[in-house]
Amino acid sequence: MSSGKVNITSLSKIWQIIRPYRSAFYLCTVLAIILAPLTAAAPWLINYMTDGYVMTGDITGLSNMVLIYIGLLMVTVVARYFFIYRTNVLGQDLIRDLRTSIFDHLSGLHPQYFDKTPIGQSTTRTINDTETINTMVSQGVIPMIADILTLVAFFIAMIITSVKLTFIVLLVIPLLIIASRVFTNKVRAAYQRLRNELARMNTFLQERISGMQIIQIFNAEKQEMEKFKKINRAYTQENINNIFYYAIFFPVVEVLSAFALALMVWWGGRGVLDGSISLGDLVAFPLFLSGMFRPIRMLADKFNYLQLGMVATDRVFKALDIENNLDNAGTIQTDKLKGHIEYRDVHFSYNEDEEVLKGVNFEIPAGQSLAIVGSTGSGKTTIINLLGRLYDIKEGDILIDGVSIRDYDLFSIRQKMAVVLQDVFLFGGTILDNIRLMEPSISEEEIIEASKKIGAHPFFEKLPGGYHFKVMERGGNLSLGQRQLISFVRALVFDPDILILDEATSSIDVETEAVIQHAIEKLITKRTSIIIAHRLSTVKKADRILVMKKGKIVQSGTHEELIAETDGLYFQLNQMQIKDLAIQE
Repeated sequence: MSSGKVNITSLSKIWQIIRPYRSAFYLCTVLAIILAPLTAAAPWLINYMTDGYVMTGDITGLSNMVLIYIGLLMVTVVARYFFIYRTNVLGQDLIRDLRTSIFDHLSGLHPQYFDKTPIGQSTTRTINDTETINTMVSQGVIPMIADILTLVAFFIAMIITSVKLTFIVLLVIPLLIIASRVFTNKVRAAYQRLRNELARMNTFLQERISGMQIIQIFNAEKQEMEKFKKINRAYTQENINNIFYYAIFFPVVEVLSAFALALMVWWGGRGVLDGSISLGDLVAFPLFLSGMFRPIRMLADKFNYLQLGMVATDRVFKALDIENNLDNAGTIQTDKLKGHIEYRDVHFSYNEDEEVLKGVNFEIPAGQSLAIVGSTGSGKTTIINLLGRLYDIKEGDILIDGVSIRDYDLFSIRQKMAVVLQDVFLFGGTILDNIRLMEPSISEEEIIEASKKIGAHPFFEKLPGGYHFKVMERGGNLSLGQRQLISFVRALVFDPDILILDEATSSIDVETEAVIQHAIEKLITKRTSIIIAHRLSTVKKADRILVMKKGKIVQSGTHEELIAETDGLYFQLNQMQIKDLAIQE
């Protein structure tokens, strides 16, 4: 941020943000141009009233001038009202749309971005940095223009009034410029450190609040509190550093202003006595001095807002410039999929060091179900992540109805799929909201009918408010089984052509298991289904079962065929689960 090149680049980015609102920006600039001479005219009128009417004893003329002065003040007040109001509305409109742009961009990023980027960092970009840009526009850029114009207007008015007194005022200006320069440099550096500490705190709080149950279970409250205290102290210290610089700068400005006033009174008083300066000049110049020092003092603060806004703008543009989107070059739109799926020699790795899938080949005829089992890390979930194009394959191809998934429009093909995950993510809202995900075309009657079809209706009906029961963040006030039932009903009402169940039965209680098994049977009927499960009881009825190990398919067949292979992995997994059930009983 220190080089001129970086500043010019940042200013061009600021203009990119303001440009869509240039009409409002130009209006605010016009108001600033109007305000500058109006503000400077008030002291000049005082001077004129003193010399032209007070000194001559013209009471009638003085009364008329007072009315003109009051009228000037009223016009200035109205103009300033519109200037402040329109400037702040411009800032709010700008950050409203900017936040939307950032969120829209984040929602289209590759999942790998979220795997590697702390949530708190994205939150800081979307909320805190955009708010800083609002402050920069509404209290920095446009008010800076107004203050500079005001300075020019005051300087012209002072020169016209008295060159001698203007010279006295200008003697203090270099000291004020030096103080302002030191102030802006110190505050800008402190602010950059402050933003880093804020992002660090946001990340820490996001993670700890989301995982508070784990912290409590493992009695780690004291350790986490000590970590938070350390982060909080660092953030507080940076705020105190900012306060310290402000606490020094403003008194320095006041001292310089008082010094300039003292010089002016001393010099002006001598001028009045020897007749070289009028009494009106001496009366008006303290007002000129106050009016001139106010924008100079505020310019330093507004320049600081501009610098802070540049930092925030750079951070926001870095977020917007992230090119980590999945390629959506496909053009094929489809209203209906038959659901024939084929994996052809698929290779994939999340990083260059370790290949997760190593030449996977299989086929699912339309309308049939395929179960995938295997140990943790064998590549089961990766297979379905590739089907929904959450990640792109490294080698090979995946075809649906004989067409490569790369040739389909990404959003079109995802609309034909539904996924039921082990960890069901629920949003704050009602049961209905979480089932239809704000899709207005899905009615409450359709949701109730779908719930009855899979046996979930009694579970929702007994909740306070039924389907209008308020769900807490992440479904914290619902049981695992109830959350899972919501995801099953959600999948059914969206009527997908391809259904994916990823460990959908691994966390449910005994009471809900029978209902879930019934729901699975209803969901997979007449649609292509992929079922990933540790519990072999869930996959027995699948048309075909794949057994994965270290990214490869090591067995394939029906439950009966795989059980018959007593030296195979499937048989071993089955025996282990039989022993586990015996121990539990």
